[in-house]
Amino acid sequence: MMNRYCFEAFDRTMRDIMRLTDEANFHRPFGGKVVVLGGDFRQILPVVRKGSRGAIIKATVSSSKIWRTCKVLKLTKNMRLNGDSTSQSYDDIKKFADWILNIGDGIMDADEDGVTPIEIPNQLCILEGTDPLLSLIDFVYPNIISNFENAHQFEDQAILCPTLEVVEQVNDFVLSLIPGESKEYLSADTPCKSDEEHQVQ
Repeated sequence: MMNRYCFEAFDRTMRDIMRLTDEANFHRPFGGKVVVLGGDFRQILPVVRKGSRGAIIKATVSSSKIWRTCKVLKLTKNMRLNGDSTSQSYDDIKKFADWILNIGDGIMDADEDGVTPIEIPNQLCILEGTDPLLSLIDFVYPNIISNFENAHQFEDQAILCPTLEVVEQVNDFVLSLIPGESKEYLSADTPCKSDEEHQVQ
């Protein structure tokens, strides 16, 4: 999510531009134009370097004077519960979605220190196997060794990792399971210094 000052600068810019067509637009939010913002305050707060919780909250668009003029629309239906799922799987998905939502909303029971221990239900854990990473990979990508050439096996599954370091560990482990020689493709998101010095055309 962007810092509130970005939205306020955009608001002032739109007011200045739209006042050329009608002077009253200068007093309307975003110059009288409809602006749609999307996001989830539980997931993507603006980054404030070395900022406290208060500084981060102050940087959100909801702390801006513009927020009073916004109409907030909320999702009323969990889209994950749509589809051709059975009533049993529907109930399981709903229970899981509610559990995740309670964690995100901070509704879980906290102790006197304000710490909230989160107990993951056994049905969400992979308990069998001696190697946890191999068990996880086998759960997400069953029979990966015999099905690695089937691209459809990798379409709807993913293993989420908390850091890039863990991503590399999982990738290296999966690649070690697949027969054949691995290929590495490198990319860069900044120009080389030599290109700047020699002005490549």
